[in-house]
Amino acid sequence: MELTSLELDMLAGKHGEGVALAMKVQVGTGKAFYAKRMVPITRTHVAASAQEGDLYFVTKLLDLGARCVVSPTTNPSMDTGYVEEHLGPLTDEGRDRVQASNDAYRRIGATLTLSCTPELEKNVPAFGEVVAFSESSATPYVNSVLGARSNRESSISALCAAVTGRVPEYGLLLDENRKGEVLVEVEAKIEDDFDWSLLGYAYPQKYKGAEVPVFTGIEKRATPEGFVQFGAELATSGAVAMYHIAGITPEAPTVEAAFGGNAVKHRVTITDADLDRVREQFSGESGPIEYAMLGCPHLTIRQVGEVAALVDGKQLAVDTWILVSSLTLELAERMGFLGVIQRAGGHVVADTCMDIPGCWDAYYGRPGVTESQKCAFYCQVYGQRYAVRPLAQAVQAALAGEVVK
Repeated sequence: MELTSLELDMLAGKHGEGVALAMKVQVGTGKAFYAKRMVPITRTHVAASAQEGDLYFVTKLLDLGARCVVSPTTNPSMDTGYVEEHLGPLTDEGRDRVQASNDAYRRIGATLTLSCTPELEKNVPAFGEVVAFSESSATPYVNSVLGARSNRESSISALCAAVTGRVPEYGLLLDENRKGEVLVEVEAKIEDDFDWSLLGYAYPQKYKGAEVPVFTGIEKRATPEGFVQFGAELATSGAVAMYHIAGITPEAPTVEAAFGGNAVKHRVTITDADLDRVREQFSGESGPIEYAMLGCPHLTIRQVGEVAALVDGKQLAVDTWILVSSLTLELAERMGFLGVIQRAGGHVVADTCMDIPGCWDAYYGRPGVTESQKCAFYCQVYGQRYAVRPLAQAVQAALAGEVVK
């Protein structure tokens, strides 16, 4: 691996021990993937989530004097005040870890957006821009929908990229690795955002490989929310960091362009029956629910408006949490959506996530409803039993206090 004189100086500790550690991680990653060199990056996003391992590493870099040269946006943490007001006090350990994590990322030079949808606001890369994104739903979006270039970074490697301003050049940063390899013929009806999420979860169930898939048979472009959900489920069910949709995504004006001369290695067909299997897998049992958790990934202002319209003048039967970015929360207040939802008994909360340890202990082991397969999949570890429904149906279930098949 060839390093520039600046990169060699970083590795040797001439820019401080923290930079040296970050560069050591980057060089080790590059060697593992046979990268020939480092390349500069212009944006980063760190999928930190107040987990113990995240806090350990950012604190270690700070203690060694590291600071970010490319300020990363960050994944959700927690608004401890609002959550504690409505769900009761957190454990001292949980509160201290959240506050320490937020403080550490602030001091190292991160931009504390605390949102899992940076690609929609505040950190939107342009076509061809080389970046380091480590959020599972964001990476497929920036590669596929925007045409920027990022590998599947971890929170640690993305933070090292923010400190060094560089990443090893391998994988999806190279032209040849962005070409299609798997032909996916979609025969199912893809009509709304929820269909896109079903499709995203269904494809890796039929083919587990990490090769770049090319989807055909889709005529209607997804909404931004549909694309976000699609990528989130591709990454949750499988390991897809980039995809093409022929005639829709920017590097796939045609099927031929998407494959770029590559032979088709595998063929996959997705039918309505495949989507129905995913729907059934996450449908849950009919019966009472005790809460609703909406916003994995974070809901947009359009979706918050849809929720407000559904609950206007009504009363929610169960605790209903709508997770959003801070900008979306501000817009919801300006547009009157926040008041409508609060009068119905719902909570619109920024900066947090269903997967923050200690945040949702009150619901562990209890039945709920969500609009997200990703939420249901990850929260199984906490014993939460989610029925997954399209957003409107999930809201209707929260109003009724039960889900029906």
